[in-house]
Amino acid sequence: MNSGELHAWHYGTRLPIRLTWRSGQIVSIEDALEKPTSNVWIAPPLFDLQINGYAGVDFQQDGVTGQEILRAVRALRRDACTRFFLTLITDEWERMTARLRHYCGLRHEHPEIAAAVVGFHLEGPFLSPEPGFCGAHDPMKMIAATPAHLAQARAMAGSVPLLLTVAPECPGVDRLVESAFSDPATFINAGHTNAPSSKLLLRSRGHPAFTHLANGCPQLLDRHDNIIWRALNLDPLWISLIPDGQHVSGDLFRIIHRLKGDRIYYTTDAMSAAGAPVPGRYRLGTLHLEIKEDGIARFPGGTNFAGSALTPIAGVFRAAEMLNCDWQDCWKLFSDTPARRINVDESLAPGNPADFCTLEFTGLRSQKPDQALRLQTWVAGTPHAPHDLTDPKAVGNL
Repeated sequence: MNSGELHAWHYGTRLPIRLTWRSGQIVSIEDALEKPTSNVWIAPPLFDLQINGYAGVDFQQDGVTGQEILRAVRALRRDACTRFFLTLITDEWERMTARLRHYCGLRHEHPEIAAAVVGFHLEGPFLSPEPGFCGAHDPMKMIAATPAHLAQARAMAGSVPLLLTVAPECPGVDRLVESAFSDPATFINAGHTNAPSSKLLLRSRGHPAFTHLANGCPQLLDRHDNIIWRALNLDPLWISLIPDGQHVSGDLFRIIHRLKGDRIYYTTDAMSAAGAPVPGRYRLGTLHLEIKEDGIARFPGGTNFAGSALTPIAGVFRAAEMLNCDWQDCWKLFSDTPARRINVDESLAPGNPADFCTLEFTGLRSQKPDQALRLQTWVAGTPHAPHDLTDPKAVGNL
């Protein structure tokens, strides 16, 4: 089904439209005079720049198979996300690059993986080893950065985009950042850092950005001067947030939105438990994590978080709940905005691939999360199996 037409409500304008596609590509999107006969909404797919694992698959392990990656890709697609950055977290550099090489090979072998894994995010090992700021990353594996590290990663990735999260105050990061700026496919975020304000606006392609603000820092911070205040006070700095209501409290979530507006994008920071049955125990690299009924990934017997079990579709609705706003206002922060961070056009526009999501709700125009019935993700104009949103376990306790 590579050609077709859809009559639905547009998530952005809240008006009825007709979307037409031919050979898997959008050819027109026009206002419709008549209302759709059902309460179906259309929106671009979600785009996540930080996926550490999904559907029981931990990307931090050696020898992950193509079939395992396909399982994660298809589960993410089920949960409204068609494209993402496969994320590798701090480990010995040789092991990180071996995994990067392996995943690049899987992209080459499997077109479906290549279409979904559109880039790689290296979160480490150029991060702060300070307690709290290192987060769940092993401080013993942090190393000084050099341009040669980036050149090695770039040689493996070829033209595939790379996003690096670095701590600006760490040795060698200045030179790595400078060398990255000449490469249009490399982007740099600050994160897991206690850098002063003067170092946080890293020179990067796209907008300067900060990885999952309010995480990767100690639970107890100086109330007069801390990394959250510094990041919020820098107007040009974009920030990513994990919208699960746990990693960032509702009050802080609302404050950040009032201050940053459209300079926010969402990420799940998902690990292998996301999109998988919970409760249970799952891996994140060398860590064995426990996920209880609340869906939060913690060290067994502890309270500290490590990654998340959040699904993208649940993240949209939880953000809307915290902000007391329409889900449509949050959808763009998990689709168009993260895509723009890496200079990708994710919009519903003629000439773009016919990739989109449809969401069906009860009632004529009701559209609250508890009235959501069905999600369906379309790729190149082909619909994939509909996802029942009335089952809380299917969408991560939506």
